[in-house]
Amino acid sequence: MTFLALSSGGRNLLSRRNLMKWGLCGFGAALLTTVPKTVMAQVGAKTLTFSADDVGILNFALLLEELEAAFYPAALSSGKITSPREIDYLRAIGNHEAAHVKFLRQVLGSNVLFQTADLSLNQAGLSALISDRSKILNTAVILEDLGVHAYNGAGPSLTNPTYLLAAGSIVSVEGRHAAGVRSLLNRPATEADSERLVRDTNLNAELNPVKGQAYDELYTPRQVVEAVGSFKILDNPINGSLVA
Repeated sequence: MTFLALSSGGRNLLSRRNLMKWGLCGFGAALLTTVPKTVMAQVGAKTLTFSADDVGILNFALLLEELEAAFYPAALSSGKITSPREIDYLRAIGNHEAAHVKFLRQVLGSNVLFQTADLSLNQAGLSALISDRSKILNTAVILEDLGVHAYNGAGPSLTNPTYLLAAGSIVSVEGRHAAGVRSLLNRPATEADSERLVRDTNLNAELNPVKGQAYDELYTPRQVVEAVGSFKILDNPINGSLVA
């Protein structure tokens, strides 16, 4: 796997227990140990650099949407989802994510920092996430919940009204996606504190003055990068002041 490996003063930012709970521990093992802050680059994989400004933030959101848009077609093509209801729902979500990608690219215009073809997906990592129904649906929940945490975390830093409107129009849909997939798994509609990948002790206090199931916690871009990295599906190195 080639990704920006992040740690926080030697502390692990992701919850190993929660990855184990949903059968995803193997995907996060590399990031759940203390690692140096280095980029392990694959030759030929474009480095994605995100600055700590509106353009960097919205391009970072675009990256998350690209990963989601790649995940759902792969999940449906795996043949592991056989229920017509589940197939229809995942297809609808996949269409939404593809629409989000197109929308964000239109909003960014000439400020787009990468093309879809620049992304180097790790096929082994992706295959592991779609190896059975349970992993597919639980991965979908985590991806959608992560999207909510990421958009909410970046929102306070956005100053461009158009960019803020774009992010706000997507984040609520991501939340509905998560709730819908949770219903397919007969899980509660909202994310319990015990399910979060980022523990309370690692949450940014300024972004999270209140905590609890009645609220969505806000993740920093750095925390989102580590969470995405735990899935081992992206070979592009990531750097820049946004994720420093």
